[in-house]
Amino acid sequence: MTAGDAEITRFRELLGRKLGWMFTDRDAGQLAPLLDERARASRMSRADYLNRLAARPWGDELTELVERLSITETYFFRHNEQFQALREEALPNRITARSAQRTLRLLSVACSSGEEAYSLAITVRGALPGEDWLVSVIGVDANPVMLGLAAANRYSGWSLRETPDNVRTRWFHQDGAGYRVDEKAARITQFRRYNVADPDEELWRPDQYDVIFCRNLLMYLTPGVASSLVDRMASALVPGGYLFLGHTDSLGPCPAGLELRHTHEAFYYRRPVGVMTGAPPAQRPATAWAEPAPPPDEVYNKAVVLLGEERFADALALLSQRPPTPERPRDRLLRGVLLALSGRLEEATETARRLIDDDGLNADAHQLRGLCLEVAGTVEEAIGQYRLAAYLDPVFALPRLRLGQLARRRGDERIAAGELERALTLLAGEDDLRILLFGGGFGRMALTVLCRAELDACGATR
Repeated sequence: MTAGDAEITRFRELLGRKLGWMFTDRDAGQLAPLLDERARASRMSRADYLNRLAARPWGDELTELVERLSITETYFFRHNEQFQALREEALPNRITARSAQRTLRLLSVACSSGEEAYSLAITVRGALPGEDWLVSVIGVDANPVMLGLAAANRYSGWSLRETPDNVRTRWFHQDGAGYRVDEKAARITQFRRYNVADPDEELWRPDQYDVIFCRNLLMYLTPGVASSLVDRMASALVPGGYLFLGHTDSLGPCPAGLELRHTHEAFYYRRPVGVMTGAPPAQRPATAWAEPAPPPDEVYNKAVVLLGEERFADALALLSQRPPTPERPRDRLLRGVLLALSGRLEEATETARRLIDDDGLNADAHQLRGLCLEVAGTVEEAIGQYRLAAYLDPVFALPRLRLGQLARRRGDERIAAGELERALTLLAGEDDLRILLFGGGFGRMALTVLCRAELDACGATR
């Protein structure tokens, strides 16, 4: 490692310690010029600048780094399926539970320029049964420039690109070339600066929020900060409160102190009533490929060997000869994969659908359905299934790989790089049978090489 590489590594470590943000080797192209620029602005060498950053609080400089490194892309009602779940599932339940107090509190973490917080305010105002409710929406972010834009409450038409027409007409007012959020929603919305790496007893007071949105943030945080933030959010929810994460952030199907919900084509979490947070992490649930201590199954094992030899018709024939006993999920999954690889897409898709009907949390079934949809040319629906598979099992590498490859095809290099980096990290621990089922005939090493090649082709920075 050269002296320059060591300085970039130290810069990354300091950013993780001070801000909680995680940077990878691929970010060196962005971090190196930033380090040079900030060292020059401070009239220091790289080494002296890093020593000063590490030694004691340096608020102005951290603010500058936050402003330069923040990802600020957002718009109103982003991922509208989550707002549908909020409007039709979460808020009706919370309004019923709060009918005696007539109060609701919502939090938007990493709110950027305010569109998400105002979207929450608009949604909750539209759901209230009367005007006598006390409602608070708080938006927090580390970037003071973005918070200034949020407080100014003035947005371009581009920020409203996914806003339904009826919502735009009711809740937005023309202001010159831009728009303002209606006063009824704006006055219940507040903004404050907060760095997720820092504790804040008032912000995270237990049992206070009915709804928390924290979308597409966890993947950018160091593991320790991400874990601490999840614990704080779970504890800060009231019993019966709801947590919405982004498509790139998953706690798996059984996070401690929370339960996974799936409605309106959206996944989100709920703190069960009467369940304390902070319990030991739940064991990872058995999946279709890893059932607890199944008895030896000669037919199944032989069919798996035939799959590895790409003798798909022989494997299907072997499975069809077994006695007519109820199929286990792993048997159905193997049959579905073999049908897909044999070109019998309708039968494979129906097999995946039945697996999902039996257990909507089966990540492998969603992966199978995604592969069938992709081969059939229904790419957007396939992407949705891959996202579900990755969401349901955060250590499942193969849906991440497909999501990265498809994002590259669409020209979205930043999203592609993020998914491919995750896939590359997870491939080393990927289950052998999953690689056989979903690796497209490639082994672990070949998939790793493929993933690295895709990453090199991205050339994307944070």
